[in-house]
Amino acid sequence: MITASEIKKIKGVTEKAAAHLLMKNGFNELPGEKNRNFFKIAVEVIIDPMLLLLVSAGLIYLALGDVHEALVLLLFVFVVIFITVYQENKTEKALEALRNMSSPRALVIRDGKHRKIAGRELVVGDIVLLHEGDRVPADGIILNANSLKIDESLLTGESMPVNKVAGDENMDMGSKAEDSPFVYSGTLVVDGQAIFIVKKTGLETEMGKIGKLLGKIKIEKTPLQKEVAKIVKGISAIGLSLCLVVVVSYSITTGKVLDGFLAGLALAMSILPEEFPVILTVFLSLGAWRISKKKVLARKISAVETLGSTSVMCVDKTGTITQNKMMVKKLFLLTDVKNDCLEGEFYNVRSSEIKEKKFSALIRASFLASKKEPFDPMEKAIGQLNQKIKHDEHLLELELVREYPLSHKLLALSNVYKLENNSFLITAKGAPEAIANLCHFNKEQLKDLEKKIKLMASHGLRVLGVANAVFDGESLSEDIHDYEFNFLGLMGFIDPIRPEVPVAVKQCYSAGIKTIMITGDYPETAMNIAKQIGLANYKETITGDEFDRLSDAELIERIKKVNIFSRMIPEQKLRIIKALKDNGEIVVMTGDGVNDAPALKAAHIGIAMGERGTDVAREAAALVLLDDNFSSMVDGVRVGRRIFRNMRKAMAYTISIHIPIAGLSLIPVIFQWPLILFPIHIVFMELIIDPVCAMLFEAETEDKKIMTFPPRDSKKSIFDKKLIIIGLLQGFVILAVVLALYRYLVNSGRTADEVRAITFSALIFSNLMLILTNRSWSTIIAKTIMQKNIVLWWIFSIALIILFTVLNIPFLSKLFSFAPIYAKDILIAFAAGLVSIVWFEIVKYFKIFLK
Repeated sequence: MITASEIKKIKGVTEKAAAHLLMKNGFNELPGEKNRNFFKIAVEVIIDPMLLLLVSAGLIYLALGDVHEALVLLLFVFVVIFITVYQENKTEKALEALRNMSSPRALVIRDGKHRKIAGRELVVGDIVLLHEGDRVPADGIILNANSLKIDESLLTGESMPVNKVAGDENMDMGSKAEDSPFVYSGTLVVDGQAIFIVKKTGLETEMGKIGKLLGKIKIEKTPLQKEVAKIVKGISAIGLSLCLVVVVSYSITTGKVLDGFLAGLALAMSILPEEFPVILTVFLSLGAWRISKKKVLARKISAVETLGSTSVMCVDKTGTITQNKMMVKKLFLLTDVKNDCLEGEFYNVRSSEIKEKKFSALIRASFLASKKEPFDPMEKAIGQLNQKIKHDEHLLELELVREYPLSHKLLALSNVYKLENNSFLITAKGAPEAIANLCHFNKEQLKDLEKKIKLMASHGLRVLGVANAVFDGESLSEDIHDYEFNFLGLMGFIDPIRPEVPVAVKQCYSAGIKTIMITGDYPETAMNIAKQIGLANYKETITGDEFDRLSDAELIERIKKVNIFSRMIPEQKLRIIKALKDNGEIVVMTGDGVNDAPALKAAHIGIAMGERGTDVAREAAALVLLDDNFSSMVDGVRVGRRIFRNMRKAMAYTISIHIPIAGLSLIPVIFQWPLILFPIHIVFMELIIDPVCAMLFEAETEDKKIMTFPPRDSKKSIFDKKLIIIGLLQGFVILAVVLALYRYLVNSGRTADEVRAITFSALIFSNLMLILTNRSWSTIIAKTIMQKNIVLWWIFSIALIILFTVLNIPFLSKLFSFAPIYAKDILIAFAAGLVSIVWFEIVKYFKIFLK
């Protein structure tokens, strides 16, 4: 510890020495992922195998001379790439802004002068000055402290600030505890001032050590990404094989090599599932855009879909469930002392005004024992409570003449005011034991006081004692114990929960999502908070010590019932995530502190707080809540569920429409009938209608009961039995209807080009009807047609305009190998499309498919 006189003589590190140390040891920065600039994001998107499949298809057309088809396909691919790159680049810029806002600055002494430098430029040996509101920029040892209190919740999870004292600069860095001389990077000074010497920077700090864990955790692709990629590869292989067989067999049996090649290419186009990756990309990109409007940044857009399948939500208490600020919840007013028993009255602070005037003296004394412009959360709470009572005007104008600061020997703060009669009013607040000491309590009185303290603490309250004294002497004493203090009572503080949390927790349970609270706080406090937010089984908790004694198998079983984990450290949080994964859960972890970062990265979805969260937490998370609003996370789950349910409809639609296209391409080849579809027809179907339909289904509003359905099984394929059956039935019915119309037209003596024009029109109308019927698998078209979806009308308008343009403009008709047809032929084609989906409307009407 150094004295006040020695402080003036401090020279600190020289600029030259600091520059040398920076070159040797590197900057004082936390580990994290490198910035993803625009070009890096673009490369990541372009090399995605799914998009490469689309690009390859376009290049094949280009090589074969089908320039128009190739250009249209490649144009669409680049539009999708642009949307994805734009969204992710926008997210990265927002995150960079957050990093800049939270980057700490440091006031140091170098070459005997005070300088403000970037925290990243600190070196070991630097002398740093701390004041209220500063974020500690490195780990170090305090050389001098004045009423220093630090909020270490970002590291420890403790919501209460801890007192710090001065130590010896030659000490080894020790534990994070009350009355220790150690300060840690990222923690916050809430009261007092201090000078400390930097002992550790960058990776060597407590923040850095936790950050190292992030590099050991492998990020997995989402189950949906893996599934779609596998299906795309499998179907692509089958399609290309069939293409080769058709080209060879048709060329040999008919001798028409060009027609065989066109037939094979059309079949490959009809089978290749390029819509699947398009649907996945468009849905997730637009989903990320939608949740960004709710103040949620998707750092990894694939997380949007996974969020919808969440089955367990692990929530950090401090700053996420609670507001990380204090509020006076309970008062105890001492009225008398009889037989060494403290008699008094408890008062629960609920209303906006304190109606019991007898508590005014207690509240006023605590306010006068606080700073006029407080930074400490507890003093802010006292100030807010003080505004609820009426004061005598003369008490508001008292002159503060002295302060007795909080010290290691006496954990109480006292202020001295001069009264009108030239006497002095001394008010004190602090640890109840310290205040009792000032009031000279005897052993029996201390025991009774302890009972009152435990009673309040059992409700999760932090307790302070309040006392006052009046001194009539002329000169103030140097020893605060020389005054005759009167014990006024106790004040119980609580870190209030966020008002939206109980509703959000209720919605989670309604949606079948288990909520787990993980905290570094004490079990009693955790259980009290859990009760307030409506957490199930709030009377049972597992503490850090008990947690370490559990085997992996025991933890897997216990975690099925226990929802509260208290006194936890980062490594234990990782083990919780692993146990939940072993139980087959889809795990979301929310948090803001450095101690949350490893678990944020290990969870399926990590959600970091944007306002209060650390850089390390945001780097590790897949989603960032810009407003730290817990309910935004529930909105994210809703969006994710909507995306998945609508994606299933889009996937089923894609399967359905590919069947008639593939059938109309293959069957004429097998039976050596006139070819119906050429590549240009497939391009028309897939590049004008199918991709846009992905946007249509994405734009569908969610079911009103979507948050009452249980989470989907994470092991269950998106292409489950129900989806495949619906897709296949719809597809084969359309194929049967259109093929029957084709044979009818052929048998009636119509020319090949007329047959092709009418059959293709029937296929287009069937496609549009298929879109309408798949908007809902439980509600008939007559009702869904009234539901707002502007994309729907754009699709119908564009498709019909292009169809009638192609049918009526000779140049385009020739390109499509169409002959002029009549109005009645259009009506026949429309009737075929309507007939193809009537069966599914009947199924929905009788509620065979309810979800």
